Amino acid sequence: MTTFRGRPITLLGPELHVGDTAPDFTVLANDFTPVTLASSAGTTRIFSVVPSLDTDVCDQQTRRFNEEAARLDGVTVLTVSADLPFAQKRWCGAAGLSGVETLSDHRDLSFGTAYGVAVAELRLLARAVFVVDAADRLAYVEYVPEIGQHPRYDDALAAAARAGG
Repeated sequence: MTTFRGRPITLLGPELHVGDTAPDFTVLANDFTPVTLASSAGTTRIFSVVPSLDTDVCDQQTRRFNEEAARLDGVTVLTVSADLPFAQKRWCGAAGLSGVETLSDHRDLSFGTAYGVAVAELRLLARAVFVVDAADRLAYVEYVPEIGQHPRYDDALAAAARAGG
């Protein structure tokens, strides 16, 4: 069960597990170009899913994954939220993080429903982390039980290091 401020919420889509094939999706880059799972094929990816970059925990999560994953060869971090591409681009500029890759799921919650993180009551994405290996298999899955809590960074990064190496 996932909660928001202590209240249960409804997540749309399947609950994924380690070993599953990563589902495809279509989201938007900051320049509104479509991005799919195939856009990053052949690499290890950390999909860092956040409700909104404009909140403290989401900001911290995005910074930490990008800083620590930079030390891992062959690992890409993709931050996914339902924020508009304009807002994501503004956040990156204000944060001084030009290398952060943000993807917007605002249009139809394609990522959210494919990965089971679309929050029905809020039209946001629940906090989660998915590590997808170069063969498009899930190497790590974490649905954070309370949206306001941090994910298990060390576990996700260790899974990414194993999948990437």
